[in-house]
Order: sequence, then C-alpha cells, then structure tokens
Amino acid sequence: MVPARTLRWIGLVLMGAFAVAACAREAQAPAPPPASSQQEAAKAYARAQYLWRARRIIDLNRPDGWTSLVGLHWLDPGTHRVGSDADNGVRLAMGPAHLGVFTVRDGKASFVADVPVTVDGQPSRGGPLRTDTSPAGVSVIGFDDGNGLATVIERGGRLALRVKHAEAETRRNFAGLDYWTGGMGWQVPARFVAHPAGKTMAVLDVLGNTQQIANPGRLEFEIGGKPFALEALDEGEGTLFVVFADRTSGHGSYPAGRFIDAPLPDKRGQVVIDFNQAYNPPCAFTPFATCPLAPPENRLDVAIEAGEKAYAKHAPAPGATP
Repeated sequence: MVPARTLRWIGLVLMGAFAVAACAREAQAPAPPPASSQQEAAKAYARAQYLWRARRIIDLNRPDGWTSLVGLHWLDPGTHRVGSDADNGVRLAMGPAHLGVFTVRDGKASFVADVPVTVDGQPSRGGPLRTDTSPAGVSVIGFDDGNGLATVIERGGRLALRVKHAEAETRRNFAGLDYWTGGMGWQVPARFVAHPAGKTMAVLDVLGNTQQIANPGRLEFEIGGKPFALEALDEGEGTLFVVFADRTSGHGSYPAGRFIDAPLPDKRGQVVIDFNQAYNPPCAFTPFATCPLAPPENRLDVAIEAGEKAYAKHAPAPGATP
C-alpha cells in the first residue's frame, strides 16, 4: 500500500506539473504557432512531466525502494552472525534479534537462517547466495514477514550485506521532492557520437571504488549557444545513463551530482536530453547507497536549473561532509 504521505506528494506533483505547463506557455517565442497547437504541446509536456514525477515518488517509496535502505555491512572472508541484538558480529538497525549466519569463502557467500525467512520468495533455511553481479540476478532474503530484505552486493572486490526495511524511518518520514520550474526549453536536442565498440569509462563511487562501465558514446549539445558534451554510460537498461554535475551542484541540487536516463539515439544519431527529468542519486536519501560520482568529463560549466533540487532531508554519503 502506498503511504498517505506519498499520495499527498503525488497531489503536489500534479499541481506543480500544471504550474510548469503554465510557465511553458508563457515562455514561447514572439511568433508562436497557432494557439491550439501551442496549448496541445504544453498539455503534452505537463502530462509527461507529471507522470514521470509521480512514478519517481512511487518508486522511491516502494517497500523495497531506496528510502527503505537501512544498512550496508561489509562481509570479510569468514563467518558472520547477523541480527539486531548486540551480541551479533553484524548488527542490524531493524530485524530479528538473530537473523542467521553468513559465511564468505573464496569470494562467495552462503547463509544459514536462525528464523523463518524466504529466499527469492520461497520459504528457506538458507544456502548459497548470488550477488548483484550474477547473471541470474541477486538472491533476496526476506524476513519480518517480508518487510525486511537482505541482499549481498559486490563493490570493489568486496562483498557487503545490503538491508532494506519497509518500516525504515527514511521511508516513513519521506519529505517529498522539490523541482525547478524548468520548462520545454530544457528538453535539449543532442547528437550522439559513438565510441569504438567495447569502450568503458572508469567511474568512481562514493566509497572510493572505481568501476569500469560501458561507455558507448558522447552526447553533444548546446545551451544558450554554447557547446557542451556528456559521456553516456550503458548499464544494460535500454537507455543512456548520464551522471553529471553542474553549477547548481551544492547550490540548490545534490552536491555530488544528478542522474539522467536518456533514450537511445535514433537512426540519425539524434537524442533529446530532458533535463527536467534530472534526478537525485540514492545517496541523497540514505547514507547506505554506493552511488557513482560525476566523472570529470561530465561536470558542466552551466547552471542546469531544471529537474530535482537537493532533497530537503538528504543524508550525507559515508565519509562526506553534509
């Protein structure tokens, strides 16, 4: 069930979206198209932004969304007793007093449960666990009647236990999202310039780890007549993933930068970058995420006053200064 707080924010998003549409109508060039065409374009723009913002809020507030993240615990080689009681080697912020025992050996993890749990939705007492790098997908341990979820992730050659809980304070007290007015002028046409096949880019994350991510090409565009470019990444989602920072980073938007999911280029290599849909990384909502940082190539010398602003109650990333 979507929390009442979430429903209220969806209502606010709707009002904001129509306000954006009004601004978009006022910002047309001196020789506008026929009024009916202009109104239809503004309506289509407002509807698209409303739907995108509503989905964004719902996704953040799912029981397994980023606002439910309550822990990131490193699992060195050996045996680890895990639970919320003080006598555990790995102490959970929420969950049963003794969840079970995790064992790491030769870079692989296994689990033996102390309480009733599910693994991948089926009742289980444990066994070998797949990490988030497995082609078959990560193993998901469910506890507290499904309100809690635990997975093993791999970062920088190390394994960690990621824990989510539907009753997380960050989810129950979600503060909503704030946006710049933006407008249709921030839907910027770009040209996709392909890189050689197989090219990757070294991307640093908030933990100081570097990951090589597929870098299929560069997006070239103009803002105010000035040329800019952004390196695009491919994480296998069927879109171009962009991590960027700009002159608003730390001055209205999240300090470490924002993300954009751009469509794949058309047959002519054309892409529209919708900066109205620039969004905060998970680290804006929880200190337990492992977000990528904007590479030097993607630090724009311009203020992108569109998309999400900094979260009102953002939690600093581990080791970062609030």
